[in-house]
Amino acid sequence: MATALLAAVAVVVGFFIGSVGVGGVLLIPALALLGGLDIHRAAATALFTFFFTGVLGTWLFYRRGSIDWRMAAPVCAGSMVFSYLGTLVNSLLPPRPLALIIAAIIVFAGVYVFFPPKSHGPGRTGKETWLLGGVGALAGFGSGLSGAGGALFSVPMMMALGFVPLAAIGTSQVLQMIVALSGTAGNLQFGGLDFATAAWVSALSMLGVVLGARAAHAVSALALRRLAGGLCMVSAALLLWRSL
Repeated sequence: MATALLAAVAVVVGFFIGSVGVGGVLLIPALALLGGLDIHRAAATALFTFFFTGVLGTWLFYRRGSIDWRMAAPVCAGSMVFSYLGTLVNSLLPPRPLALIIAAIIVFAGVYVFFPPKSHGPGRTGKETWLLGGVGALAGFGSGLSGAGGALFSVPMMMALGFVPLAAIGTSQVLQMIVALSGTAGNLQFGGLDFATAAWVSALSMLGVVLGARAAHAVSALALRRLAGGLCMVSAALLLWRSL
């Protein structure tokens, strides 16, 4: 029963990664509550799976012309080192404080998808490269620390800076690959992950990404956000209950 529920969550996670950019964070409590992994291995395993959803999501958004590589390049560059540093901090934290931090991040994700900042244009300024590099650094560190996909951090920040939502989500697909590679390198050095679970969870998440990418270009964004926000709140409550 728990395995079937985890499989369903994996598809849902992929769907929200592809549709609203924020969804990967839901996988961490699912791996801890349903997969029997401790919080450190759950975060590391989740982060590893985002490489595969990132590859597929990047291809799907690229085919539709929804990736601006001038935006994606500095974000990814800024994330490389900081994702690795985030995994170092993760390995130093005791399980309960780490679980509480992740739960707080999930609550943030839920609030964000319910009340996203409004974009006011493409956000082109002379300082754009530095701003996007800073977004990548913060997103990379947050991803390495929590195991959440980089989109959870990059999409809200990019929208707050004035970048259009679809371009921000497209950039987040590319970012997933970079933070997953850098973060996994750190996790293999400082801890470990469950490759067997990651294999089948990744496959199901990729199925969800295909469905989510289609929805992002066709379905009401408001309806998708409300559903994702509700799931984030429920997941955070369950993780807090388990931790406390």
